[in-house]
Amino acid sequence: MPRRHLLLAAAVVALLALLPLSGSTYLLYLFTQVLIFVLFATSLNLLIGYAGLVSFGHAAFFAIGGYGCAILLRSYGVPLLLAMPAALVMTAVFATLIGALCVRLTSYYFSMLTLAFGQLVWAVVFKWRSMTGGDDGFLRIVSPSWIDTPASFFLFTLVLVTLAMVALWIVAHSPLGRTLMAIRENQVRAGFLGVHTRRVQLVAFIIAGTFAGLAGALFALFNRSIFPDSAWWLQSAEVLIMVVLGGMNSFFGPAVGALTLILLGRLTLELTAFWPALLAIILIATLFFFPSGIAGLLKARGRR
Repeated sequence: MPRRHLLLAAAVVALLALLPLSGSTYLLYLFTQVLIFVLFATSLNLLIGYAGLVSFGHAAFFAIGGYGCAILLRSYGVPLLLAMPAALVMTAVFATLIGALCVRLTSYYFSMLTLAFGQLVWAVVFKWRSMTGGDDGFLRIVSPSWIDTPASFFLFTLVLVTLAMVALWIVAHSPLGRTLMAIRENQVRAGFLGVHTRRVQLVAFIIAGTFAGLAGALFALFNRSIFPDSAWWLQSAEVLIMVVLGGMNSFFGPAVGALTLILLGRLTLELTAFWPALLAIILIATLFFFPSGIAGLLKARGRR
């Protein structure tokens, strides 16, 4: 990756760190949500863009991380610095169990199986009212006093998301990331070269699911509540659109897609109630006119 991209990313983080000085609560809430979904979309891109595995159930891990952290905090009184790592371990365990079954299949069979497991997680969350609150949601999640203001929670989210993005960048540009791309291009040939393809895909699945769980935990803390919709297939579809819109062939593409989609959503909801229709139009236009996404379009313009 060109050094200028890393410098640009560092500059963006530095500018975001100054955002609390603006005094705008609206901007703090808006960009906290953007940061959470940047991490969520980037974690999915590790599967789609690097491993070539299209998951329709990635929101399951988002929900597991969110509910796990919320339940430990409110129901059991576990401190945040213990509850969040415990929720990530829980997410990683579920990602291991689900991934071990999903990576046995390829192509659309893999996608359908992830969708099935995602709906299974949603059903458990929806029906287990005594633990999760059912369709009423899990409410009144209390954050520690040191992140109880919009500014402090934004900075907390910025630090965690930045560290997570650095970790994902290292994974994507490590030998593991290059092996994933080799499997994506030709799984049979990679197997002939001695690569244990299923094992490598499973590792990618676990990493992606765990970071999605971190995004879910932040989302639950941010909203002070979490609902079964977090595991619903539409949540997976939304983050998938972020990846496609931004560009699945670029590491920072999903971040651009998350920012664009959230800003468009906020603007559109202020003007019209037909946001789902516009979402469908955006997806169709992206696939037909610039399938490489916004990042690919900008890269092509830069070459010209």
